[in-house]
Amino acid sequence: MTEDDDLLSELLKPLRLVSLFYSRWDVRGPWHVQGDDDECAVLHYMLRNQCYVTLDGRMPILLRPGDLAVFPYGTAHTLGDGSAEPAQPLGTLLRNRQLGTSTTVRIGEQGERTELLCASLHFDPTAEPPLYRSLPSVIVLSRDMLAREPLLMRTLECLLPETERRGPGSQLVTLRAFEMVFVLALRVALQHSSQDSRALRALDHPGISRTLMAIYTEYQQPWTLDTLARHAGMSRSNLAKTFRELVGEGPAKHLTRRRLQKATEMLTETNTPLAAIPQLIGYQSTVGFHLAFRKVLGETPGSYRQRRVGPETLHRGRSRRRPAATRGGHDEPAVPVLAHLPTATQGGRKRSGRTT
Repeated sequence: MTEDDDLLSELLKPLRLVSLFYSRWDVRGPWHVQGDDDECAVLHYMLRNQCYVTLDGRMPILLRPGDLAVFPYGTAHTLGDGSAEPAQPLGTLLRNRQLGTSTTVRIGEQGERTELLCASLHFDPTAEPPLYRSLPSVIVLSRDMLAREPLLMRTLECLLPETERRGPGSQLVTLRAFEMVFVLALRVALQHSSQDSRALRALDHPGISRTLMAIYTEYQQPWTLDTLARHAGMSRSNLAKTFRELVGEGPAKHLTRRRLQKATEMLTETNTPLAAIPQLIGYQSTVGFHLAFRKVLGETPGSYRQRRVGPETLHRGRSRRRPAATRGGHDEPAVPVLAHLPTATQGGRKRSGRTT
């Protein structure tokens, strides 16, 4: 395993789905559906025939059988057969998109049959992998590309029959299967990014990749810009400038986001005392931790834990859950977290909460 592989593992580790809505589409004849901006990732897997995906101001993208399209930010787009059929709003076809459920969408009765599997993938809004926002608004993995990724290909092939199963545990298995597809698709996208993409340049840059690895695996260390620069083998000014260009924010802010990501995991997935968390994630001052937490998440750590876990659950968990410091080390992955700590809205535009 190379250093880049290790870093990629660390960047993708927080990705955990917490809920989803998926739909099986069976359409015939001319069809054209318009979706809205979403607050989650969206996935389309082409099963039969073909369709076109169109984003504002771009050439239509043809999806053939076996192709996978992923929209990391749920960017608004249309699906259709390429005809001039007026676009039908998605909301008229999927009026009730309750998370944790699924449905079948049928359009038309005559003409060639088109089938695809669509899903809205939702995450706990507390952590988003670095470089996620450097991904394109749509990622298309062709069947030929998927054939070179056997684990992703086999997971996709097993996904459809799994969605049709009903029984104990089927909902959780389906959730984790979609999660596997999403993580594997992002891994392929990051590994095969164009040479001018920020994601690939950050992974390939010796100093920036070492800095990211330090932030993600040794966040509890008392890092400063000086010590990070020495670790990266770069000057302070060069590190700050290059890191911001490739990652999208400065090293200090990124370190804060990583530490708070771990704090939210400890608050919701462990019984670690509040007073112990600051030191475990690298804060020398409890006051500094509380100020940073409140500034980014808009509430105190204590209220966050009570709101997310609940006083009764927290009380019952005292005898069952071990503190994070005793569970195998600081880099042991915790259960559900993804999405993002509050950041600027993409492209200066606030997205709606509708699901696809």
